[in-house]
Amino acid sequence: MIRVAVVDDQHLIRAGLRTLLERADDIDVAGEADDADSGVALVTAERPDVVLMDIRMPGVDGLDATRRIVADPDLRAVQVVVLTTFDTDENILQAIRAGAAGFLLKDATPDELREAVRIVARGDALLSPAVTRRVMRAAADGPAPVASERLAGLTEREREVLAEVGAGRSNGEIAERLFMSPATARTHVGRLLTKLDARDRSRLVALAYETGLVSPGRRDD
Repeated sequence: MIRVAVVDDQHLIRAGLRTLLERADDIDVAGEADDADSGVALVTAERPDVVLMDIRMPGVDGLDATRRIVADPDLRAVQVVVLTTFDTDENILQAIRAGAAGFLLKDATPDELREAVRIVARGDALLSPAVTRRVMRAAADGPAPVASERLAGLTEREREVLAEVGAGRSNGEIAERLFMSPATARTHVGRLLTKLDARDRSRLVALAYETGLVSPGRRDD
């Protein structure tokens, strides 16, 4: 059973999310909170698998709450999905940099919502190709990337895999493009997470474009 915490300042939104989530046999809502501080307290107490975190809330916002959750070593297994109506490059970048495992708009369908929870619960990043392209475009408009010593310890193969992760590709797609088995692709991604001290796959995406390993428009199917 996947346990989910919902953090949103609007009661109707929280009630709606609970109803939609609990229609799935494999998802249970562990609790709700109506602001960032109580959300962090809820997560600390309940240790859910996934948190659906609103960005815009009175007082402390959801991005700061996400940073606090991600920074707590006792909550390392908790995955945060930033949930918002604000579809902007700035929010996407801030959510990734805050340590969110995914970014989902509130106009997602019920099936997309439930699948998003499943995706991050199993440790994958919820970054659709469309979101990844937005990240790349924003990176192109920002400061020029700088070389990172964090990549110095990677093998050439690991750099190739990191570039594919940064382009938003799944393990299956990476395996096909780099002529390896899906299991080998998973192993490489796992090593990257360890070597780069990255909390999850979305952080690998951020590192790929922040260091210039991936350039805008990299996804070239």
